[in-house]
Amino acid sequence: MREALQDLWTSLSSIPHVAQILAAAYLTYLLVLACYIVLQKREPVATLSWILSLAALPYIGLFVFYLIGPQKIVRQRLRRGRSREGMSTYDAVCPPDASCTELSRVGQATTGLSPSTATDVDWLQDGAATYAAIIDAIGKARRHVNLEYYIFEPDHAGTAMRDALVERARAGIKVRLLLDAVGSSKIRKHFLQPLLDAGAEFAWFHPRQLLKPLKRPWLNMRTHRKLVVVDGEVAFTGGINVTDEEDDSRNPNAYRDLHMRIRGQVVLSLQLVFLEDWIYATEQRPEAFERADLFPADVPSRAQGGIDAQVLVSGPDSAWEPIHRLHVAAIQEAKRRVWLVTPYFVPGEAARMALTSAALGGLDTRLLVPKRSDSIFVTLAARSYFDELLEAGVRIFEYGPRMLHSKAFIADDDTCIVGTANFDHRSFRLNFELSMMYTDRKLTGELEAILQAEFDSAEEVQPIRDRSLWRKRLPEAFARLASPLL
Repeated sequence: MREALQDLWTSLSSIPHVAQILAAAYLTYLLVLACYIVLQKREPVATLSWILSLAALPYIGLFVFYLIGPQKIVRQRLRRGRSREGMSTYDAVCPPDASCTELSRVGQATTGLSPSTATDVDWLQDGAATYAAIIDAIGKARRHVNLEYYIFEPDHAGTAMRDALVERARAGIKVRLLLDAVGSSKIRKHFLQPLLDAGAEFAWFHPRQLLKPLKRPWLNMRTHRKLVVVDGEVAFTGGINVTDEEDDSRNPNAYRDLHMRIRGQVVLSLQLVFLEDWIYATEQRPEAFERADLFPADVPSRAQGGIDAQVLVSGPDSAWEPIHRLHVAAIQEAKRRVWLVTPYFVPGEAARMALTSAALGGLDTRLLVPKRSDSIFVTLAARSYFDELLEAGVRIFEYGPRMLHSKAFIADDDTCIVGTANFDHRSFRLNFELSMMYTDRKLTGELEAILQAEFDSAEEVQPIRDRSLWRKRLPEAFARLASPLL
C-alpha cells in the first residue's frame, strides 16, 4: 500500500505544473460551492461556517455538505400549486379574513392558512393519556383517519396504534399513514404489512437516497409534525411522538410532553396541512380525494366556534419562518408576561432581543428548559445564552430529572402557541413544523395552570452559580459557535 502511494505521488509529481493545476481546481471547487451557499441567503454566521468547513476539509466537508448542507426546495410552489390545484374547497375551508388581529394577519400572510375557530381544545399531558385519546378517536372513525408522524416506533405504543388502524381499515375506513423516513427509521415492512393487507395507504416523507448520488438525501429536512385527523371532525397535534419513550404508563422516565385534542372548523385547516404533505410525498392528484369525505359539511362553522384558533406551519419551503416570526411578534406585543417552554433553546438574534427586551421592560418573562436534554451539545449551547438572559431579568428554570419535551408559549392572558416546533434554528428553518395559535382567555388560563405546575417543580437558575472556565464556560462557548447549524 505504501509503495502504491509512493508510485502515485511520483506520477503526479511528474505532471507539468501539477501544483498550479491542483490549486486552480481547489479554488474553482471552493468558489462554485461558496457561490451556491451564499445564494441560499441564510444567516452570515452559518454561511461563513459552511464555507470555512469546505475550505478546511475539502473532501470530508464536501461529503458532510452533501448530506446535511443548506438546501432549498420548490415545495412552496408545490404546496400553493399542485397540492391545491383542483381543490376548489380551499377558499371555503380557509376564507381570507381582513378583520383579524395583526398577529393573525401575519400568520395568514406567511402560511396561506386563514384564522379559524375551535369549539373544543383539550390539553393532553404525556403519552399515556394522548395515546388513549387518539386510539379512542380512531376506533370511532366513520370515514377516514389521516396520520403524520416524525417518530413512529414498532414498540408497544406503535403496535397498539397500528392495530387500531388495522381494525378500522378492515372495517372499510380509509387510513393514510405518512412517516418521516429518518425519525421512523426503525419501521420495517413486516411491521407495516398487516396495515397494508387491511387496505391502508402508507408513504415515506423524504425517503433516504444515500444510494442515489445524483439526488440530495434530504437528511436535514424532516417532517417534525405530529398530526392525526379523524373524519375531518377531530384532530390531535402537539409534541408527542408514537414511542414507548413517551409512554409514562410503561416508562417512569418517559418524556414530559404536551398534546392537544381539537374540534371545530380549524380541524379542516389541519386536514389541508396533512393533504399537502401527503400529496407532496405521494404525488397523488387532489382530484383523487373525495371532498365530502375530507371536508364534511356538518363540521361547526367558524361562527359557531368560541375559541379563536389559527394553524401555523413552517419549513424550508418558505423563507418567512412563520412560527419563528409569530413567536417574536407575540413577544413584542405582550404587555404583562411572556412564558416560554421548550426542550431545545437555541435562539436567533431576533428572538433573543425580543426576550431580553420584554424582561428589561418589566414583563414577567420566564424560560423553562430541561435540566439535561437528549443532546448534551444542545444543552451546552442553550446554557451559553443564560448569562445574557439572566442579566436582562429573564427567569430561567430547569426541569428534571425527566426530559422536558413540551413546546408551549404564553403571551399575556389570552394568547398561546403550542405545537411541534422547538425554539431553535432547526425547527424554525429546516424542519417542517406545525403549531396552533389560540386567542382565548379561558384556554390560555388552563395552559397557565399546567405550566405553573411545571415551573413550581423545576429548579430556578441563579445568576451566581458555578461558572468554571473548563467545565462550564468554554464547552458552552464552543457549542454556541455551532448554534446556527443546530
